[in-house]
Amino acid sequence: MGSRKKEMADAIKEAKKHIAFAKLNNCPTSPRKMRLVADLVRGEKVDRALNILKFSNKEASNRLEKLLLSAIANWQAKNEDADVESAELFVKEIRVDGGTMLKRLRPAPQGRAHRIRKRSNHVTLVVGANNNTQS
Repeated sequence: MGSRKKEMADAIKEAKKHIAFAKLNNCPTSPRKMRLVADLVRGEKVDRALNILKFSNKEASNRLEKLLLSAIANWQAKNEDADVESAELFVKEIRVDGGTMLKRLRPAPQGRAHRIRKRSNHVTLVVGANNNTQS
């Protein structure tokens, strides 16, 4: 490996050390319902986001809470020497995309059938640390 390529690879690796992500695929909730909860925690600090999700009445909040805890654990695995409280982690990005649809038929009047689309979604959550607090 050339010296410039190695320096660039080290710089990218150092930049990625301050972020961690977690993904939730094929979650059986419609993307619209999940986005309502995701918008509540976007950009919030991790401890505040966990409190928001814990006390929310929406069903999607339980799944997002587990996903956020997973992203925090992934960040800790990358940074064994750093402390979560001193790093000031925050929800850097949260993205909800549509997943596959299960198509079902429901009987309708006069011998017809209506299609029911059971939606699912994919959630990607990125947790970042404030770089100015770490040495």
